[in-house]
Amino acid sequence: MSKYSLNADTSKVLTDELLNHLLEQFPLGNSIIHGKGHWMRVLYNGRMIAKETRANLNVVELFAVMHDCQRDNEHYDLEHGRRAAKYVHKIRGKWFDITDEETELLVDACKYHSDGLVEGDITIQTCWDADRLELGRVGIKPSPKRLCTEFAKRKDIIEEAYNRSKHKETFKS
Repeated sequence: MSKYSLNADTSKVLTDELLNHLLEQFPLGNSIIHGKGHWMRVLYNGRMIAKETRANLNVVELFAVMHDCQRDNEHYDLEHGRRAAKYVHKIRGKWFDITDEETELLVDACKYHSDGLVEGDITIQTCWDADRLELGRVGIKPSPKRLCTEFAKRKDIIEEAYNRSKHKETFKS
């Protein structure tokens, strides 16, 4: 087991039930590239970055487990972020509760996370950086030019995240 976990006890929005629901409906099943391990590493990165940026933690945590939950293939799926954004609306109120403002941030973070954007609300930037720091899982070292926050652009943060992601550590929920 790894030191990384869902930590549902300390989150205001994440529950084991939500995670299990997302995994059950996930089109790619036990995907190594876009599945639970990736989601947990994005969660770890997001929590770490949010401490520095003061991003909305509810949004960052939900983004981690939802941004890829509607992917239908491992390689080229340009619409998966937009489908995830729609899915936020579908399950909000049933599997998690957040404000309208948080919903708008989460929807935008999911919708545009693969578009290469770097400008936006600090919470959205934190979400995007949490995911982009995970590129080592597909053999790509994150570039500071493609990251949004000054914290995520730090060489030590990039190196640590790259090492975590390229080893595809397993996570407990």
